[in-house]
Amino acid sequence: MQTILGANGQIGEELARELKRNFTSDIRIVSRNAKKVNDTDTVFSADLSIKESAIEALKDTEIAYFTLGLPMDSDLWEQQFLLITKNVIEACKINQTKLVFFDNTYMYPQDDRLLTEETVFEPVGRKGKIRKEMAEMVLNEMKSGELKAVICRAPEFYGPRKTQSITNTLIFDNIKENKKLKVLLRDDKLRSLIWTPDASRATALIGNTPDAFGQTWHLPIDDKRLNYKQFIALASEIYGKDLKYSIIPKFVFSIGALFNKRLKELQELLPRYEHDNIFDDSKFRNRFPDFQITTYNQGIEQIKKEQLSS
Repeated sequence: MQTILGANGQIGEELARELKRNFTSDIRIVSRNAKKVNDTDTVFSADLSIKESAIEALKDTEIAYFTLGLPMDSDLWEQQFLLITKNVIEACKINQTKLVFFDNTYMYPQDDRLLTEETVFEPVGRKGKIRKEMAEMVLNEMKSGELKAVICRAPEFYGPRKTQSITNTLIFDNIKENKKLKVLLRDDKLRSLIWTPDASRATALIGNTPDAFGQTWHLPIDDKRLNYKQFIALASEIYGKDLKYSIIPKFVFSIGALFNKRLKELQELLPRYEHDNIFDDSKFRNRFPDFQITTYNQGIEQIKKEQLSS
């Protein structure tokens, strides 16, 4: 059996579909309010902050995928994320389950450095520090040999359906609502964006590749490096209209953070929008040369079709 922890977000749902398509029909969906993705799924509702629940959730599981997310709330992250990660690791060890840990880039430096699997962790802000500690917990267990695990790391998302990201919120949601698009801080800095179904497909592939374990993998992205000015120009071409946008300067966030908790939570992520963000996925490309990566053209076209049909 393969079990997805936190399966009802975009990554978890796409992962369940991909596992069913290409690897197994024996899938368990675990979340606080678990719901089937495929007809053949089994469901298990659990609070993974309770160790006994985590152990029970992974019973008879060969491979567990940690795709769990929490709202953008630093207090909640500090209270829950490390505890949940610890419980999942212990549950994997007790059940002799392999762990596929889906990770983000919050722990990386937010500057112009090329980001590879070997990049040192230099987090900015509370959420970055938590993600650093979570990743280090998994890495330490891998090094000790007590846990068979692999880390799959993704940059910022863009994508269809439930995808939650700054790009989806400020660009594609505004296109759908015929509003002016928004860009954070700079429109001339290169971005690394991953198509969410690609992130899930690559995670499923790594999880079912035995020799991939014991390592960190950057998940694959379109190798066409675009800044937001170019990205919006491409979207304008695909949508067949001139999409106007404005750039939100840093001082707006500084002022808004005094009154708006969400803006306050976003502040620690802003430095990455002042610099080129270059995420290197060459390790994955070299190991899995036949993996079909969704281009920006294909991804934007799919989002457009989905919006038109909704």
